[in-house]
Amino acid sequence: MKDYIIRATAAQGYIRAFAATTTNLVGMAQKTHGLYPVPSAVLGRTMTAALMMTIDMKSESHNLSIVLKGEGPVGNVVVVAKPNGRIKGYVDNPRVDLPLNPLGKLDVGTAVGKKGKLTVIKDLGLKEPYAGQVDLVTGEIGEDIAYYMAVSEQKPSAVALGVLVDPDASIRAAGGFIIQPLPGAPDELIDSIEQRIAKVPSVSTMVDEGKKPEEMLEAVLGSMDLKVNQRIYPVFACDCSRERLESVLLSLGEEELEIILKEDGKAELVCHYCNTVYNFDEKDIIKLIENART
Repeated sequence: MKDYIIRATAAQGYIRAFAATTTNLVGMAQKTHGLYPVPSAVLGRTMTAALMMTIDMKSESHNLSIVLKGEGPVGNVVVVAKPNGRIKGYVDNPRVDLPLNPLGKLDVGTAVGKKGKLTVIKDLGLKEPYAGQVDLVTGEIGEDIAYYMAVSEQKPSAVALGVLVDPDASIRAAGGFIIQPLPGAPDELIDSIEQRIAKVPSVSTMVDEGKKPEEMLEAVLGSMDLKVNQRIYPVFACDCSRERLESVLLSLGEEELEIILKEDGKAELVCHYCNTVYNFDEKDIIKLIENART
C-alpha cells in the first residue's frame, strides 16, 4: 500500500484531524541509516508526526523541523519536513539495542530519554523562523508532541504514533493520527472521542491490518461526517549537494583549510540525513583556500 497523509475535518467542523501511513517511508529511512529496531521506531514516529504537522503549511518553500535532545542512548533526533511530503531525518546513534519495555514493546522512551527538550522550528520565509520548545514528558514522542501542541501552540491534541518492526529489522507497519478539537467543540464530543481512542487498536496494529488513513480516523471518530480536505504522498529525500558541502568547508576559513591541506591533503564530508559521501581532493582544497582569500 502506498504511503500517504490526509488532512480532514469532522463533526461539523469542530474537529481537525490528520492521519498517515508511512511504512515505506520509514523503511527507506531504516535502510538508509542501517537503523536497529528501537532507533527505527524513534525516527519513524518523529517523521510521521512532522509530516502531519506540516501538511497544512501555506507554501512548499516552508518547512518544519523537529529536534529531540534527550539523555537517552539514541542521542539527538532531527527531522525536517516540507508541505509537499519531502522529508529527511536522522538519529545520532542508529545502532542502539535495548530490551523490550515492561509492556513487551520497543523501548522508545528509554532510547530517547525522559529528560531533555523537544524543539519545533517553523521556517515560514520570514526574517526569523518560529521556534517553540518544551521539556520532554515521556520520551515516547507521541505524548511529547501532544504536550508541545498544548503548551506552545495552545492546540489540545490527541497524538498516536506507531512503528512495527519485524525480527529482521525491516519495517512492517508505521503511521499515526492527530485529533484536534477546535474552540467551541462541545465537551460531550471531546469525551466521546477520548473514549473511542481508548478502545481502538494501536496505530501500528491498524496499519498492519491494512487500514488506510481515512479508516483509522473513522475508527476514532465514528459517524462524525469525516471530510478529507488534502492528501499528500511522502518521500524520504535529501536536498544535499556537493555545492552545499563546499560551502560548509569554505565556512571553516582559510586557516583551517590550510591545516586540512597540510595534514590530510583531502577532506571527506558525509551528509547526516542521507549518508552520501562527498570527497574533496588536494586540488579542491587549494581552490577553496583561494576562494577564502577573496
